[in-house]
Amino acid sequence: MRSDGSFAVERIGLQHDFFGDLYHSLITVSWPGLLGLLAAMYFGINGVFAVLYALGGDSIANAEPGNLAQAFQFSVQTFATIGYGVFAPKSAWAHSLVSVEALVGIVYSAFATGLMFSKFARPSARVIFAERPVVSLIDGVPTLSIRLANGRTNQLFEASAKLRMSRMVTTPEGHSMRRFFDLRLTREQTPMLAMSWTLFHKIDAESPLLGLDPATLRAQEAMLILTISGTDETVVQDVHARKIYYADSLAWDHRYVDVMEPVPTGGIRIHYDRFHDVVPVDEAHAVLDLLHPERVK
Repeated sequence: MRSDGSFAVERIGLQHDFFGDLYHSLITVSWPGLLGLLAAMYFGINGVFAVLYALGGDSIANAEPGNLAQAFQFSVQTFATIGYGVFAPKSAWAHSLVSVEALVGIVYSAFATGLMFSKFARPSARVIFAERPVVSLIDGVPTLSIRLANGRTNQLFEASAKLRMSRMVTTPEGHSMRRFFDLRLTREQTPMLAMSWTLFHKIDAESPLLGLDPATLRAQEAMLILTISGTDETVVQDVHARKIYYADSLAWDHRYVDVMEPVPTGGIRIHYDRFHDVVPVDEAHAVLDLLHPERVK
C-alpha cells in the first residue's frame, strides 16, 4: 500500500471490463484521462459524420463537394448546434445525417455534462496527516501519537478515527500471512474537527504493539492504517480520508512541536509550517518499555 492508502498491486488474471463497469471506470479515471477521452470522442464523432457528409457529394451548401475539411467544419457546427449560416444541408442525404447528428450531439452533451458534474461534485476530505507518528512517554506510559488537522477552513462534524496495525505473522503450522490488529485510541471521536487533533494509543498490556521493537516491526513489514470519517458542514455529506505509515516512519522517543499558541488580541494561531516537525524527548524509556513488556503495568 502507498502512503495515501491506495494499493500498489499488480493484478494478474483479473479481467477488468472497462465498458461493463463504465460509470465506475469513468468516475475513477484521472481528470486528464477523462478530458482526453471526451475530446477523443468529440473529434471522433465529428470525423465520422464528416466522412459521411463527404461521401454524399454535393450535399452541403457553400461547400466544395467531397471536401473533407469543410465537411468536418459543418459537422462541428451541427453537432454543437452553432449554425453560423454559412454551411447548410441541401440534399436528402445531408438532411438525414443532420437529424441523426443533432440527436447524437444532444446525448453526448448530456453524457459529458453529467459525468463531469458527478466527478467534480464528489465529496472529499482534505485532512493533513503528520508525516511521522511519534512514540514517547505520556503519563508514564509509552504512547503512540499521530497528529492530524482539517486542511480546510470549515469543520467536520462527528469526526471519527480508526487506527489499525497490519503485519506479517507466522502461524503454528508455519504459514506466513498478513493479519490486522486494532489499536485502541484514547478518544476515537470528536464533535468537530476544525483545527488539529492528536490521536493517542497507549502501549499497555493490551496493546498489540507491546514487545515490538523497530527491528521487529520492519522485519514483519508492519504498517499503521489510519482512517478518518466525518460530515463536511459545507456539503453536508460524509467524507473519508486515510493514511498509511510504515515501520520506518515511526519516530521513537520523539514528540511533536507545538503548533498552537494564543493570540494577544484573542483567538488561536496555528503554525501549519511546523505541523510535521518532531523533536527528541528528554526521557529515553519508551523503547526500553516496548522491548521489555514486564515493565509495562
